[in-house]
Amino acid sequence: MTPDIIITLGTILVALGLLASNRFPADATLMAALAVLVLTKVISPTDALLGFANTGLMTIALLYVLAAALRDTGAIYWLAHRLLGHPKTQRGSLIRLLIPSSLLSAFLNNTTVVAMMIPAVQEWAQRLKVPASRLLLPLSYAAILGGTTTLIGTSTNLVVDGLMHKEGMAGFRLFDLAWVGVPLLIVCSAFLIFFGRWLLPDREGLVEQMEQAREYRVEMLIPEGSPLAGRTITAAGLRSLAHGFLTEVLRQDHLYSPVSPDFQLQHGDRLIFVGPPAFARELQRINGLQAAYGDAEKLGLRHEQRCLVEVVLAPDFPHVGKTVKQSAFRTHYQAAILCISRNGVRLEGNVGDEQMKSGDTLLLETSDQFVEQYRYRRDFLLVSPLKDSAPPDFRKAPLAVGILAGMVLLNVLDLMSVLESVFLAGGAMLLTGCVSVNRARQMVSINLPVLTVIGASFALGAAMQQSGAAQYIVDALFPKGTAMSPWLVLLIIYVLTALFTEVITNNAAAVLMFPIALGAAAQLDVSPLPFMMAIMFGASASFMTPLGYQTNLMVMGPGGYRFSDYLRVGVPMSLVAGAVTVGLIPLVWAF
Repeated sequence: MTPDIIITLGTILVALGLLASNRFPADATLMAALAVLVLTKVISPTDALLGFANTGLMTIALLYVLAAALRDTGAIYWLAHRLLGHPKTQRGSLIRLLIPSSLLSAFLNNTTVVAMMIPAVQEWAQRLKVPASRLLLPLSYAAILGGTTTLIGTSTNLVVDGLMHKEGMAGFRLFDLAWVGVPLLIVCSAFLIFFGRWLLPDREGLVEQMEQAREYRVEMLIPEGSPLAGRTITAAGLRSLAHGFLTEVLRQDHLYSPVSPDFQLQHGDRLIFVGPPAFARELQRINGLQAAYGDAEKLGLRHEQRCLVEVVLAPDFPHVGKTVKQSAFRTHYQAAILCISRNGVRLEGNVGDEQMKSGDTLLLETSDQFVEQYRYRRDFLLVSPLKDSAPPDFRKAPLAVGILAGMVLLNVLDLMSVLESVFLAGGAMLLTGCVSVNRARQMVSINLPVLTVIGASFALGAAMQQSGAAQYIVDALFPKGTAMSPWLVLLIIYVLTALFTEVITNNAAAVLMFPIALGAAAQLDVSPLPFMMAIMFGASASFMTPLGYQTNLMVMGPGGYRFSDYLRVGVPMSLVAGAVTVGLIPLVWAF
């Protein structure tokens, strides 16, 4: 064993230990490992930085821009509403959940898909009177499995594809992985549908009860041209809201309360909703509703500049004792008051006629600059923005979906490479205004730690190859002269990748296993393609812990899950996934 091998394996083992402990950020850990390898001259600075110029890394960055466009135009909410529908049973909910979430995850970042679906799943649980824990973990698993069906479905696939191009291999087309990914999705989904009721826990989620949350009374309008006009309350999706509920409808001088599910909406109807602050954000994402008060449109702000902010009026607020109209609040603060809460109780009636008092909590629609401008002013005791509350621009949703479909079509017809088509789609989203330059830059910036992890992981993989550490591991696992079946080697590579994924990031696991798989293929004198596929699917097979995949961690709190829950469901899921994957790969890509 040479000094370079010792340094490389020692550095990687320490990095793996730190990643598994979750004590330090993954990007900081891997960049530190990269620095050690450069300073000890195991790899050159040029080789260390080659990963940041990889086509897979650039493709992932551009896909974040597409995801931002689909979110900002409301296309992703529109698609979810159409695909999810309104199931009436727990099993029906599970089936309707698995299909759209896996479908969306095939082309979008699965973190975005899960974040969007969680509120809908929580509402289903309330309506069906079943714990959300029965549905949220399957949501995460469906998003993971959906990502395995296409080349762009998960960053891991693009990372491995980029490494293959670097080694002079042809790589994969957009739907090549579907030969294994689709059967895997079907079998694992069937497993969840038929056996999930015995494996998934019945547990309360960590969600505040509506009675304990401060409530607002939010009035929304059905404007002229609204697609909700002529539809019933149920068909419009207004009985399946996650955070609040519809209490009454005001039509001219007649008040309808309670509102029947078959009540048909008309232009000019005023809908009165009750719910916590997050409820206003949810209502903004329903195409066809407009705030009845505040006239936020008169602020002259673009959609991506608008956000929701809660403020508490201070004793020094200059308009205490005046009504909202008398204060000319919108003119003075460039903010529209949507509703007012006093002592945790919602105020009824017209917002403009309400007399403001010290301590009142106001929900505002304003610009993204409001918080910085008024955070330390004496007018307000508290200025708190609601995260991700910019209203979608639904007018451009069909355009965004069309651009995404065009990108997929270019790949299917093999007219462009994945990177070229994503470049074209990203440029089209920017030129058509589906996403702003600032928003695109913000999305890439937010996900910079993920991109850093991927770029740094490439350097570790290069060190494994150049130092001889990869060959050392191959010789130890698969000794020369030993007659080992390629199927057995495939199984070993898949299992090692899957285990690495459970304790470190999926991309790091894929990059570390790549040179080992390459060396094993050379040792056996067989095609490396089956082993590349084993890495792709093994790195996505994170079902046993909340640490291996971000979506598993996202549902842990809302579902009230414990670590043991992931093991109880994830171990059999992993066995099923492994059997399907290892069984099918050699049938599609021969040794």
